[in-house]
Amino acid sequence: MELDAALDFARTTPRSVLTTLRRNGRPQLSNVTHAIDDAGVVRISITADRAKYHNLRREPWAALHVTSADFWQYAVLEGPVELTPPAAELDDATVEELIAYYRAASGEHPDWDDYRRAMVADRRAVVRIRPDHAYGMLP
Repeated sequence: MELDAALDFARTTPRSVLTTLRRNGRPQLSNVTHAIDDAGVVRISITADRAKYHNLRREPWAALHVTSADFWQYAVLEGPVELTPPAAELDDATVEELIAYYRAASGEHPDWDDYRRAMVADRRAVVRIRPDHAYGMLP
């Protein structure tokens, strides 16, 4: 499957399943919301206290499975991962990237100050996947 076709398909829905690798090599799957920029970078917001964050720090690779609403089409995007540090200040680079991610995935937030506080309190980080391989079934 062409990587560009998989990215275009993944842009049609923000819901997906993120696969990371546990220490024992087995997969750990999580339902996530993603956003994809014009350069094809996939962004996901996660908390720094969860298994997927620790898995990605240890093994910076992930797969993202995206399926159509009728379940008959899907694409899997695989690639290396970059992690931001957890949000620590209301105006740090991670919080600014989380705001950009939120806008891309969901639009405008009703209270950006509250959102900033929540990102710091939750110790949110951004996962950036730069897909280098794709497979699946598309028309």
